[in-house]
Amino acid sequence: MNFKNEIILHLIEYSPIWENNRENLTYLSEIIKDINYSDIIILPEMFNTGFSNNVSKIAEKMDGKTVQWMIDISLENHVAICGSVAISEYDEHYNRFIFVADGKIVATYDKRHLFSFSGENIFYKPGNSKVTFIYLGWKICPMICYDLRFPVWNRNTENYDLLLNVANWPKKRIEAWDALLKARSIENLCYVCGVNRLGTDGNGLSYLGHSSIFTPEGKLLKGNKVNNFIYKQIISQEEIKRCRNIYHFLEDQDHFQFL
Repeated sequence: MNFKNEIILHLIEYSPIWENNRENLTYLSEIIKDINYSDIIILPEMFNTGFSNNVSKIAEKMDGKTVQWMIDISLENHVAICGSVAISEYDEHYNRFIFVADGKIVATYDKRHLFSFSGENIFYKPGNSKVTFIYLGWKICPMICYDLRFPVWNRNTENYDLLLNVANWPKKRIEAWDALLKARSIENLCYVCGVNRLGTDGNGLSYLGHSSIFTPEGKLLKGNKVNNFIYKQIISQEEIKRCRNIYHFLEDQDHFQFL
């Protein structure tokens, strides 16, 4: 796979129709047409349905409609696309981050920290493995929403370049979202990209978006607006190297293992 010093990210924040896979995928297909060129398109948590515990209605197999849609989008637009989907597998349900490029599933990650405040832990099974993968020479670490609150789980022991967090983070706690994204970038000396939804869901929770990218020094990047729902940002490996050559904080981390 080719190495790219700079990659183009497109962040999509929109208001999904509650538990309506078909309408949401159709709508996303239309707005993605406004993207002329991208390396990675990033969608929110459960982008095809909204964040729901109604697993009997929304959960799909890995060979289901949504993953196939991601494969088709990647091929038609020559782009990588990622986000989380409710997945049913071996009689269990997972909130799964899926990264697709060139018509293939490159990586998956099952949400580790299930949001017990909403009962997510009752309906979904937690993942047990942190994931990093390489795309275009960038080491990427995927996380999902509530994972953001746990710095040890996000801890950059893998020397990753880009932390991706896809979320349904409500308006009432949006200040925490903003602060935690920035904190994760500073402590891990990496880019952090958070993509959140808009609108109101079927539980009456409101969302403001606040999708954003922070540099390895914790500076907020102002993306270019493609349309009302899509933001574009270019990020560079040179910025990571510059920061890590000045600050050697990752080398001074405490060493420990999960029990």
